[in-house]
Amino acid sequence: MDMAEKLQGLAEKKNAILQGDKDRVLKQHSAGKSTARERALKLFDAGSFAEIEGLREESHLVAGCGTVNGQPVYLAAQDYASRGGAMTREQAAKIVKTLRLARVTGSPAVLMLDSDGVQLEDGAEALAAYARVANTLARLSGVCPMIGCVMGPARGMAAVMAQLCDVTVQVKKTGETALHTALVMNSEKGKQKDGQQLFGADVMNAQGAAAFTAENEEEAIALTAALIDLLPASNMEDAPLADGDDLNRLTVCDDPENVDALIQDLLDEGRVLELYKAWGGAVKTVLGRLGGRAVGVVATDPTIDGGRLTAADCRKAARLIRLCDCYQLPVITLVNTAGIAVPAADGQGDLLRAAADLVYAYAEATAPKAALFTGCAVGAAYVALGGSRLADMSYAWPTAMISPLTAEAAVQALNGKELNAGESREALEAAYAEKNGAFAAARSGIVDDVIEPRESRKYLIAALEVLAGKQDVNLPKKHGNLPL
Repeated sequence: MDMAEKLQGLAEKKNAILQGDKDRVLKQHSAGKSTARERALKLFDAGSFAEIEGLREESHLVAGCGTVNGQPVYLAAQDYASRGGAMTREQAAKIVKTLRLARVTGSPAVLMLDSDGVQLEDGAEALAAYARVANTLARLSGVCPMIGCVMGPARGMAAVMAQLCDVTVQVKKTGETALHTALVMNSEKGKQKDGQQLFGADVMNAQGAAAFTAENEEEAIALTAALIDLLPASNMEDAPLADGDDLNRLTVCDDPENVDALIQDLLDEGRVLELYKAWGGAVKTVLGRLGGRAVGVVATDPTIDGGRLTAADCRKAARLIRLCDCYQLPVITLVNTAGIAVPAADGQGDLLRAAADLVYAYAEATAPKAALFTGCAVGAAYVALGGSRLADMSYAWPTAMISPLTAEAAVQALNGKELNAGESREALEAAYAEKNGAFAAARSGIVDDVIEPRESRKYLIAALEVLAGKQDVNLPKKHGNLPL
């Protein structure tokens, strides 16, 4: 066989792989899903995608590298049109190779999950395959950003793989993240629900298992690209700077109750990415840019139970803080909270552990940290959210009050005699708030300055500028014992 014949045979073989099984591809499309290669071509810059082990058919996986808005990125995408994207020894080896290349080149990795599970013919070896991938993901954590996209079913250990990524995006209607099948869940609860009702994107977002929900695959891919733009290529690099809007722009929002408007006003114009939107309602976690720098924002929402922190709120905030700290993204904390929520008696232990997770995450983080106190900062919530000098720089609006108790509770506990004597409760509460207000905090060094609300953006940008060269390391150790 001469070279021309071999080249023709190669072209035919590659074309057959690229085309895939027509019936399976049609079934994939009819389910509202793209094939793995189609997804890859949508993610990467035109003409930049190069496959890794493209002829390894038994892997049921499309892997490769290319650029996303000019940034080198590695991809491993399960191919549902090839035997349901079944996990095999070959697939595990291919994923591990792709992740290793991401590590040694210092590049982000994207994992697209769409699989019915293991290839049963592999027996226990299929479980070992999952273990090899999970081990690689765990060891890569904090080294290179990893984004998991749940495009279809991700069941059993595949669901765990999604959680081992830094950020998980799940597509509505087609994505399902589940350790158990709907059959098992329905038998336990006695209610008949389908996979979307049990494991769909909205459900996983509300439970903290999916950072983002996407209406369709195109939105999921756009979110993935936006995250890649914000995050550094690895923990050895800084996140890329971008042209921000006017550094001296004044802040319009001066309402401490309107946290959504405040976040939008403070950050640069452009896309603001809110993570875990339906999980932990009293806290908002956001990625965006401030003065051109990529930042994470943790903000309490006083319109939800006074901004009191639940266990979910604490874990949600800790999750973002640790993500930012892995990649040296500054953390901005906007504080207006009446304290820690009062749980049911059997929830006290869980809330304690979650609050400790938050304090630990904030205290351990060596990335630049700035706090802005806009309203109340009460009790343990104050400490957890940048108090006691956990933040490098902290500012307060004149409306701020930092105290062990709310004014209402403090007056009830401390001024019983005055209340019985007929003194005005409102006047006593106002006096307590004044005694523990922003100016008192500044006099004692609890905050660095009291600022006008309209200058908040300028002060925070200035703080990040001076903290850009921050050099801080924790004591030598294998790792700390996070109170999970």
